Amino acid sequence: MSGNPTMNDVAREANVALKTVSRYVNGETNIGAPLATRIQEAIDALGYRRNLAAASIRPGRTSRMLGLIIGDLSNPYYSTIAGAIESTASDHGYLLTIGSSDEDGRRHDQLVDRLMEQRVDGLIIVPPTGAARDWSKLPPPIPALVFLDRPVDFDQADAVVADNAGGARLATAALAERGGRRIAFVGDSLDISTMRERLAGYRTALIEHGVREDPELVVTDAHRSVDAAVAIRRLLNERAIDGIFAANNRAAVGALMAFRDSGARVPLIGFDDFEAATLSTPAVSVVSHDITLMGEAAAEIVFARLSGDTSARRTHVLPATLVLRGSEDG
Repeated sequence: MSGNPTMNDVAREANVALKTVSRYVNGETNIGAPLATRIQEAIDALGYRRNLAAASIRPGRTSRMLGLIIGDLSNPYYSTIAGAIESTASDHGYLLTIGSSDEDGRRHDQLVDRLMEQRVDGLIIVPPTGAARDWSKLPPPIPALVFLDRPVDFDQADAVVADNAGGARLATAALAERGGRRIAFVGDSLDISTMRERLAGYRTALIEHGVREDPELVVTDAHRSVDAAVAIRRLLNERAIDGIFAANNRAAVGALMAFRDSGARVPLIGFDDFEAATLSTPAVSVVSHDITLMGEAAAEIVFARLSGDTSARRTHVLPATLVLRGSEDG
């Protein structure tokens, strides 16, 4: 037989009506045992698999799939979130399809289109830093939609985010309270909303503690850990800093690389925990929010919408806490 076997092929093999095969593969139980056995034997012989994508097109049917688009799957932050979403989806009997935008707006748009063509029941999106299509321009219907980590102004979507400004304020305040007066901010592009919020929190803490901000100490082009390491080594060599707020986990890793390479060390607090944080001496202090909870919350919001929740869309803000492990003292 050429091509994939169909239900028509199964019906002919089992010598039963197509409608009977359809009822069987869709889980109906009011089929006699001998007939069910014949159908199953035909399915096994032909290697038939149900086409869920086609089934989802029919009225009342769903794909029982969620789509997730993140910025970079290699980042442990996003892989942890993806794991939490996948586990929650599995608990609800759903599969998860994951794509990485690589922070590119065009690729993000292509992934959105592809997932919607696949008739996914819900979408969880980490918006890219690169310019992407305005969600209001997408024709309906749009599946249940949640923006994760970075909110977007779109009234048909919920969002789950961390308290970025509040967490950055906590971290910077802790460094200032230990005598820091030249505290560096090291992070990624300000095109990322979370970076803008964390910079705002950093600035608030400086003002509250009577510390004048020095623009030379604000680094906003550390896209990778090595970029952060280069910037921090320069600041250490110039003896220009007495503390570092690393605005994401890659910047914190970059700080550890710079400490190792330069032989110098200053107080450090990072934003977002990471696996290696407790392996250094002293262990890295961080502002932390429960990223597993973030993923679980996003998935549960999707399932609530799929179950008929029509309440107003809203942004869910998860609290940030300061976890002090010793690196804040240098």
